[in-house]
Amino acid sequence: MKGLKMKEKHIPALAFVLAAAFAVSSCDIVKKRVFVHCPDINNDLVGLLRQEGFKIKEYASADKALEAAGKGSAVLLLGSQYPERVQTLSTEELELIENKGLKVFAEFAAMENEEPVIKEINLERVIVTKPIGDDLSPMDLLTVNRAVYYKTEARDPIMVLARVAGFDDAVFGLDNTPNSPLVYKPNDNVWVSTSKLSDFARLRLMPEKRWKLFWEAAMTDLTGRTVKFKDWPSMISPSYSQNAALPDSARVHAVRKGVEWFFNGHFLVHPSWKESWLMRYQGDGLMPVGPELPADAPYGDGSLGILEGHCSAIYKDGRQAYRYWLRDDVQGEASMAFAIAGDLLGNTSWKEVAERLSDYSFKEFRDGPRNDPDSPTFGLLSWAYTHKWVYYGDDNARSILGTLLASKVLKTDKWDNYIDEAIEANLLTTGKNGFRGPRLHEQDIQKNGLKYYQDRDLINPHPHFESWIWACYLWKYADSGDKRYLDMAEKGISLTMAAYPDSWNWTNGIQQERARMILPLAWLYRVSPTEEHKAWLDSVAADIASNQVECGAIREELGDPSKGQYGTQRRNEDYGSTEAPLIFANGDPVADMLYTSNFAFFGLNEAAKATNDHKIKKMAESLAEFLIRIQARSDNYKSVDGAWFRAFNYRNWDYWASNADAGWGAQSTLTGWIQSWIVTTLALMEKDTSYWDLTLEENTL
Repeated sequence: MKGLKMKEKHIPALAFVLAAAFAVSSCDIVKKRVFVHCPDINNDLVGLLRQEGFKIKEYASADKALEAAGKGSAVLLLGSQYPERVQTLSTEELELIENKGLKVFAEFAAMENEEPVIKEINLERVIVTKPIGDDLSPMDLLTVNRAVYYKTEARDPIMVLARVAGFDDAVFGLDNTPNSPLVYKPNDNVWVSTSKLSDFARLRLMPEKRWKLFWEAAMTDLTGRTVKFKDWPSMISPSYSQNAALPDSARVHAVRKGVEWFFNGHFLVHPSWKESWLMRYQGDGLMPVGPELPADAPYGDGSLGILEGHCSAIYKDGRQAYRYWLRDDVQGEASMAFAIAGDLLGNTSWKEVAERLSDYSFKEFRDGPRNDPDSPTFGLLSWAYTHKWVYYGDDNARSILGTLLASKVLKTDKWDNYIDEAIEANLLTTGKNGFRGPRLHEQDIQKNGLKYYQDRDLINPHPHFESWIWACYLWKYADSGDKRYLDMAEKGISLTMAAYPDSWNWTNGIQQERARMILPLAWLYRVSPTEEHKAWLDSVAADIASNQVECGAIREELGDPSKGQYGTQRRNEDYGSTEAPLIFANGDPVADMLYTSNFAFFGLNEAAKATNDHKIKKMAESLAEFLIRIQARSDNYKSVDGAWFRAFNYRNWDYWASNADAGWGAQSTLTGWIQSWIVTTLALMEKDTSYWDLTLEENTL
């Protein structure tokens, strides 16, 4: 595709002249003219320059802006028709730039002899290859998300796009790694970018501090004056700074915003778009990803379920991909959040949504053999709409716990039988040592029969998959007095704690395994308050506390690589190929709200109420403050306003981490796992109670 030549008069364009004011002292101002060609009057860089004191004069075209530029002037050519067409720097224009000694930044631009082919970024990241200013060094990492760019063979680039492993830097370098220039200088006077970089806020380029350093260095080079921006625009930010005093209403406000997010994002399925959006993009469930719903799309009432949330992919226009998938665990978890938030805030309509979500859960995911008393899978809850033959004990557990709390808050017994049958069905498919394994399949259970699973001599010290169904057994024992549930939970917990810490299996990190173990240990202490059981709880809690930093965040941690299911990448080409941690090495300053902080938060509140342990209570309160602070706030992207993203970098106070877990990277969201457990726990803390006390308040066991 031939690019657009800037000298073509019929292309509509606006041009601006900026007089940049650089303070030598409070009253001694030196001005230098900077010429800008940009058809978008809302361009982020142009807006920032205005804010920073640059005086702007408009021109009718890019040609007139170039003609008006005096010798040695700085010129920003931001007039590309991104993302459809690449603008072209003609030979004549390059000669003009050289003859006048202009300093130019040409965005989404190509040389006249090139035939640029536009491509979309997928797993590629931005790697600095030459020092930029004093603060950006070779192998530093940034991202332009899923922007579009064109490939070129430019020599000695300043930044490139490549698929590389690492957290803040490309740890394996670029040797034998395919890459394409993102920013390069064909000569000393011209900077060229192969994508759009000036709309850094709207397109959500990360990490923000590094893009700020980039533009400060670029503007310093272009103007010949040191440029340091006082501020940096962002369209999505944490609700509070790290050190701001939280108002007394912060917890209630976070709960309200957390539930409003379900509506902001149109995650509740509505019949008007179910077929055209949900069914279209859900497919077979293997890659249920599609564009964001229109801003005016109606939201449902819960009777057709709730979507998963956001994929971490951010498109070339700054909008974020959705995961159009219906999972049962998410239905139960969201029902819980709507119910308890509605009760806390006196919102009857939220309670009604909770009831419909639970109705939908049992109608949709308890169908077929799961509803046949003669079937060995009777009572089990299927994993997802597209995978009804798959059963995860952990997914069953979270669905059960969610619907159970909703039923107690709503004061209804309409789902009691379903809940009891689901707990029993999981017990009947648990081995003699208390373990179920990662997942079971319908066809295997039908073929093997229940005794096969009950006789298995399986030992699987892997809390991510095993531990929360034990919590369900302990709750059921407290509710019914049926000792089978206590015995099964005690067996599994005892063997798991005997293996701690060296023999634990882990999924995306050892920290998430500790986080998942807090809940069953707290509830075991409830029903059997022995010194040994308290010591188990204290041991795991202490190891989490050792990784809880001053702001309340729980730092992610990797375990023994031989025990990890998904560890860090060993080669650049492995990046994005499997599930993965958010960090590359222990010490990376990241908290994970999908696998660790969310579940630790709920478990710690339960443990604090079970034991009255001041240290555990302080851990929970500190984590609560951290989560309140990092809740996303945005007036521009309403679909994320009130959400908790998966990752948070507490050192830089932004949403940055490795995106090696493709689709579930730093800025993914989840209506169930993340949002619902955080909202629910904040509401429980505001009520000064626990899940246990709230659901078993009439039980005398």
